Amino acid sequence: MTSDEWGSVKQRLLKTVGQNNYTTWIDPLVLGPAENNISTVYVPTSFFGNYVSQNFADLILHEMKGFDASLNRLNFEVAQKAARPVTEKTDAIAAARPVNKPAASSGVYTAPLEKRFSFDTFVVGKPNELAHAAARRVAEGGPVTFNPLFLYGGVGLGKTHLMHAIAQELSARKPELNVLYLSAEQFMYRFVQALRDRKMMDFKEIFRTVDVLMVDDVQFIAGKDSTQEEFFHTFNALVDQNKQIIISADRAPADIKDLEDRVKSRLQCGLVVDLHPTDYELRLGILQTKVDVHRASYPELQMEDGILEFLAHRISTNVRVLEGALTRLFAFASLVGRPIDLELTQDCLADVLRASERKVTVEEIQRKVSDHYNIRLSDMIGPKRLRSYARPRQVAMYLCKQMTSRSLPEIGRRFGGRDHTTVMHGVKRIEELKISDGQIAEDLELLRRALEA
Repeated sequence: MTSDEWGSVKQRLLKTVGQNNYTTWIDPLVLGPAENNISTVYVPTSFFGNYVSQNFADLILHEMKGFDASLNRLNFEVAQKAARPVTEKTDAIAAARPVNKPAASSGVYTAPLEKRFSFDTFVVGKPNELAHAAARRVAEGGPVTFNPLFLYGGVGLGKTHLMHAIAQELSARKPELNVLYLSAEQFMYRFVQALRDRKMMDFKEIFRTVDVLMVDDVQFIAGKDSTQEEFFHTFNALVDQNKQIIISADRAPADIKDLEDRVKSRLQCGLVVDLHPTDYELRLGILQTKVDVHRASYPELQMEDGILEFLAHRISTNVRVLEGALTRLFAFASLVGRPIDLELTQDCLADVLRASERKVTVEEIQRKVSDHYNIRLSDMIGPKRLRSYARPRQVAMYLCKQMTSRSLPEIGRRFGGRDHTTVMHGVKRIEELKISDGQIAEDLELLRRALEA
């Protein structure tokens, strides 16, 4: 089989197994020689070869038979042990995995790291500054000062980003260190496989001889008694050797249901850091950073003032959703050939904005604004035009326009049946005052934070 034919086989496999499986398990494969109707395929480690053999061998052989019908079996061989010289690609695969010689010979596989998840691309704000500082300290690779470092927080707040950043920084600063990064699910899979293959001594050697062990989403071992026990013993062995452990989860150790008390106790003995939900300033900073990246791909695209502020206010729960919304917005504007204005943003992101506004309703805004200005709700939405009622009414209308997906006529109906032009006038007036009146700007920010809390 020629290299071009092998390339075609891999492209067909990409369509069949999907991008994630392809990147992890298919792309690193290197075609070897074929003899006696058996084709050799080089793999980076024995564990890797075993996994591909069990899960993808039949599919790979089927695609290869399309070019060579005489093939009837595949032989997966670790590249380092191959009789032929190792290819440049295989060398690069081995170099990309920062493992020491005993670990490599035992077949450990380090989960792939995202290069884009670096400290340089992590936007720091008040909700995550402690987590960032702790991650930076550990990534310096100096003496272990807190062990483990336990990072926790909700979806899309930056846990995995920091984990990848630490692993890459440690590998760059101290390439001699054996840094092992994997998910709790992968740890469990390797443990179960070692039990099945009666290779527990190999498993223990791999996981207890690392310099830095990083386990992502540790909540997934909760309720798995045997895996928890092995994790507990691995944890103790590494701590006794003064090796660094870094853990992430979606909640604090004490809040992880079905996690053994002794494991919880161990996880709490180091530094436990919460990545808080993002605030407006942090979300705006993230958007501003991402806009600079997108402008490189769409240099001609124009964006009206206030769009980033609108998105930072409206999409408050998840950074991934926020970044995805901006990516979609740039792509959509480029395809339709229009500048990014408020109308296009609301059309393009209607589903995202609807999902985000479920937290805040017009009624909640009205109640919060009337409480803030110490007036009765009935007066604010009633017919009175006194300044003491009209200004809070306009503030509430402005917040309804910014924080909900309600149309202007709908908002008007909620404010005593007013016309949509009255709402437009109120929104425009507050936009003007926000710039010239510091008190109005402060009131708006306080109310926004209270409503998002």
